[in-house]
Amino acid sequence: MRKVRWAAAAAGAVLLIAGCGSEGESAQGRNGDAPSAGGSAPAKAGSGGSLDIAAVKKEIEAAATTAGFTARQPADDVPPGLKSCTVRWQADAAQTTDSRKSYDATVATLVKGGWKESGRADEKQSVTMAMDKGGWKILAWHHPQGRADGTDWISFIANDTGPACEKPFQEDLADKTTNKK
Repeated sequence: MRKVRWAAAAAGAVLLIAGCGSEGESAQGRNGDAPSAGGSAPAKAGSGGSLDIAAVKKEIEAAATTAGFTARQPADDVPPGLKSCTVRWQADAAQTTDSRKSYDATVATLVKGGWKESGRADEKQSVTMAMDKGGWKILAWHHPQGRADGTDWISFIANDTGPACEKPFQEDLADKTTNKK
């Protein structure tokens, strides 16, 4: 199940990078810095926007913890080639009294902080939302009882949509597709 979720996030990131960058951006106006070989975040991982990976992580973490979430240690980590292009923050819903209320508060705080909603899908009680800011896209999920242990699954995955991260996302998706066969 975890591989499916990560593959879905990676596939979404590739689609976002390939054709759905933030409004008003052009490839010519983006910073072309490549991710560092060591996997640590460069000042601007390639988005050319105003945010670096540390700022994105800080915004998500601050919004989520203010809303009552605590971080859950993910079972599977970000692949090494994507460490400078992806922020993954997963909530420990078992520590929250009303995970949907906390999810909505987290999203509201992010929107107040300049993230612009770029898509939303509601299905029964689940919600998936996309938000853009400064060359980054956040995919935010809330799935009631979506975890194997019956707790809610809440995740915020931010991807740098700049050209420097396009190749690592494509390589990761190709690797996952090849390994499925």
